[in-house]
Amino acid sequence: MTNMRKRLFEIIEAAHESDKASNLYDAVMMAVIIISIVPLAFKSTNVYFTIVDKIAAYIFIVDYTLRLFTADYKLHRGAVSFVIYPFTPMAIIDLIAILPSFGFISSAFRLAKLFRLLRALRVLRVFRTVKLFRYSKSMNIIVDVMRQQKTPLLAVCTLAGAYILISALVVFNVEPDTFDDFFEAIYWATVSLTTMGYGDIYPVTVAGRIVTIISSFIGIAIVALPAGIITAGYMERINQEKKDDAGDGGNDGKV
Repeated sequence: MTNMRKRLFEIIEAAHESDKASNLYDAVMMAVIIISIVPLAFKSTNVYFTIVDKIAAYIFIVDYTLRLFTADYKLHRGAVSFVIYPFTPMAIIDLIAILPSFGFISSAFRLAKLFRLLRALRVLRVFRTVKLFRYSKSMNIIVDVMRQQKTPLLAVCTLAGAYILISALVVFNVEPDTFDDFFEAIYWATVSLTTMGYGDIYPVTVAGRIVTIISSFIGIAIVALPAGIITAGYMERINQEKKDDAGDGGNDGKV
């Protein structure tokens, strides 16, 4: 039983190149995830979409059960692992991806006449895309890099948030007639900082336009910072793995 559980764990986790069964499992799960979110691209639904959704949901249930069954190998906490696992971030995402597919939830909402929440519940299926991170080593590397670089990334996010707030306060007071409320100023500052600018809200005075110009230039620098941090960390990790592969004959993991 122990050997079987360990083998199951090896299969459902991100695969090594030499593990064909695990590679096949990863490929099948990624395909199921992608297929299961196709119906979200359509406003209407049909019997085929319903069947696809149900099949995907049952596959996700099996995957969730297997992961719970082998949780001690993942968390290394002994019997306590089976209690802790359902509360881990990925397990919660797995559960969120499964629940919207079952009618009893929709029925409960219909009884409460909360029709708008049905749409929100359907959107929760988008969380299935997050499951892709589990089956791709490249995505896992990016997540690890972001975790390792969390301090500089947090500093950049703080800088961006502070600048958005300051820009919004300035432009809101420079052009009070252009913005109905402070939230619109925040929205403008955000799209200007990212240098996108949708054109639906824009300053009309010289002072307001000067603020926009400055915001756009600073936005280029602020947006580029996290990209540079993540890219540098990713390349460092890839180079390290190449060195490790060269050192042990290239039998470590897949890219």
